[in-house]
Amino acid sequence: MDTPRMAQDRVGTVRKIYDEWAEGDFRAGTELFDRYVMLVMRPEFPDAGTYLGPTAIGGYMRQFLSGWSRVTLRARELLDAGDTVLADVHQQGAGTSSGAPVDMHYWQAWTFRGQSIIRIESIRTREEAFAALGL
Repeated sequence: MDTPRMAQDRVGTVRKIYDEWAEGDFRAGTELFDRYVMLVMRPEFPDAGTYLGPTAIGGYMRQFLSGWSRVTLRARELLDAGDTVLADVHQQGAGTSSGAPVDMHYWQAWTFRGQSIIRIESIRTREEAFAALGL
């Protein structure tokens, strides 16, 4: 059974990851990945699909980052949802080829088993994020 302290720790962990991502350290948090961690990119996202394991997620991230001359991901809000932390993500950047600026918002659901991250899912809207968690 989760304690309030465990939930607080999870929110703090996700906050720290986004703080480091905002500074360009996209390796932050990978040490917490379960060996069967899953990244789910819903169909409305580029490179939609399911990536299983740290190696596959690392490959996805390298591909993702190669499309940007600069990119930042920040969490505007973090919500405790039991084993999952919901993050309201603000992504800004400029494309490598076009230089076109991007400024977008979406949600990510970070699911934990104990202290390990077992799933990260990108979800386009708040309503869909809450629905996915049954909230």
